[in-house]
Amino acid sequence: QVQLVESGGGLVQTGGSLRLSCVASGVIQSMGTMAWYRQAIGKQRVLVARITSGGDTLYQDSVKGRFTISRDNAKNTMFLQMNSLKPEDTGVYYCNADEIITNWGTIYDWWGQGTQVTVSS
Repeated sequence: QVQLVESGGGLVQTGGSLRLSCVASGVIQSMGTMAWYRQAIGKQRVLVARITSGGDTLYQDSVKGRFTISRDNAKNTMFLQMNSLKPEDTGVYYCNADEIITNWGTIYDWWGQGTQVTVSS
């Protein structure tokens, strides 16, 4: 069974930094585009950043210049380096993979359980 497990969240003051990780476990051959989403209380889940298997990236305007998404395909891992954090960055951060090719088939739109990020003012 494939799992996406996020870690690295926590409580940080405004201006601080956190590094999120998303590790995919299971018998995985490859993964497609991966992404980080954020969901604040009472709001919809929104895209923060995404990265293709080839390394092309896209960021939400509000995090450009502050966040950096990266991945290690050999280790089935994705990262989100978050600097200069603001209170509006607070929320549960979810890892997503649009496609995961395993030894027994392909699964689509797979999500992790999320990790909480709280930025205090």
